[in-house]
Amino acid sequence: MVALSYFRYTMKKLCAFLFLAGFCVCLNAQKVYEFNSTCQQAYQEITKLKLNSGLALIEKAKQQNPENLIPVLLESYVDFYTLFLNEDPKDYAIRYPKFSERIDLLEQGPKSSPFYLYCLSMTKVYQSAAAIKFGKFWDAGWGFRKAYQLIKDNKKQFPTFSPNDMVYGSLQAVVGTVPKGYKWIASLFGMRGSLTEGMKTMRGFINSNDPWAKVFFNEAAFIYPYLMFYIENKKEEALAFTQQRKLDLVNNHLHAYMAANLGINNKQAEYAKNIILNRNKSDEYIKTSVWDFELGFTKLYHLELPEAEKYLESFITNFKGTFYVKDALQKLSWCYYLQGNTAKAEETRKKILLKGATNSDADKQALKDARSGKWPNVLLLKARLLSDGGYDNEAVALLQGKTENDFIKEEDKLEFAYRTARIYDDLGKDEDAIKNYLLAIKLGENRKEYFAARAALQIGQIYEKRGQKALAITYYQKCLDMDDHEYKDSLDQRAKSGIARCKGE
Repeated sequence: MVALSYFRYTMKKLCAFLFLAGFCVCLNAQKVYEFNSTCQQAYQEITKLKLNSGLALIEKAKQQNPENLIPVLLESYVDFYTLFLNEDPKDYAIRYPKFSERIDLLEQGPKSSPFYLYCLSMTKVYQSAAAIKFGKFWDAGWGFRKAYQLIKDNKKQFPTFSPNDMVYGSLQAVVGTVPKGYKWIASLFGMRGSLTEGMKTMRGFINSNDPWAKVFFNEAAFIYPYLMFYIENKKEEALAFTQQRKLDLVNNHLHAYMAANLGINNKQAEYAKNIILNRNKSDEYIKTSVWDFELGFTKLYHLELPEAEKYLESFITNFKGTFYVKDALQKLSWCYYLQGNTAKAEETRKKILLKGATNSDADKQALKDARSGKWPNVLLLKARLLSDGGYDNEAVALLQGKTENDFIKEEDKLEFAYRTARIYDDLGKDEDAIKNYLLAIKLGENRKEYFAARAALQIGQIYEKRGQKALAITYYQKCLDMDDHEYKDSLDQRAKSGIARCKGE
């Protein structure tokens, strides 16, 4: 009897142990990374900026399998786009802490899945990008470092998992073009990049027939043109990409934003304006003031001043963030100034001292100009705006018959030389452009204005385009060698990218 009782007692203990062990195994096994059809639908909606329908599909995916961790990743996408586009501090207080909470959840998933490190890396990328928008640069730096290490490790463990290439390639390309003066930051964060290798990796992903490459195409097609435009200096190719791949610039607001933004920065205001005006206006898409900001610029560049004024005022009134607020206020003050409303122009310029931040070069320049108390030459300002919008023939007509000797101030002589060069450059008259760029360098290389450094950069781009890489490097380096001028950081970045391209780094 004793033996039988002991046997029964032992069996109960064993069954209890096996039950607990099995229960624990089940708990561990329940956490999965299942990028199923519902999650893919949610991802497609989110990367069109249809965030509410994306969130509804996320909830559906959670109900289908509460232990699936892919919805956790997708929620980070929603928070990132919301914070990045709208910069609302109230949203930031609620949404930003959730990135860390989600990282804790994602770490519970199976490490045997290629999505384990991938999801952690992507969440870190978006957490860090959001941090930049709210001035948390140190946090962002360490976050990008962690994301870089995670995706690098994932690439080693799962070399055939193609989504790695989208993240790793873009980070590698950007890190590979950090200006010399900032190399210590990349070194501190343990990141070493290569423009050539990074873009090769990214291009391979974009052109891949891998099923995952097709799933993640919306995101890749947003990142890739920016890399081509700013890192490789292939501006026309970047914009052509949207047409070659037949990106939906009506119903995908993410792609529409990218194409319009690049159009504005490539002096194609008319193209950008049409994209913004023709986009799907449905309430399904995230409501954001960036459309007013961009539309205001396109109107200003064609000197449609009352219209520009309306959109820029709307942006300043409704936008909750700080990026480009000073820049927008400066452009609004120009609207009033060019219409002869000096009192309103002065009132608006005073707001530049009080509103927004100086995290971008454009905002820094707006603040510097406001503090100077000086207004630009009316003729040169109009020529600049028309040139910046791609209305070169109208700009030429304005400056017809003028020389630098028609201007009294040294800074106006310098700007005239630079503006004339840019217009010739845009019209494909390289020799006339180089001649005037050289004059701008001569007049301005020891001044604080950015014209001389930008002139050197532009000459470098002309020679690079011609295949004269040694000459191109000479002028890119000349741009880098000019110190203490406006837009120093962004011009150095572009010059460094040019040198890297010419050397094939």
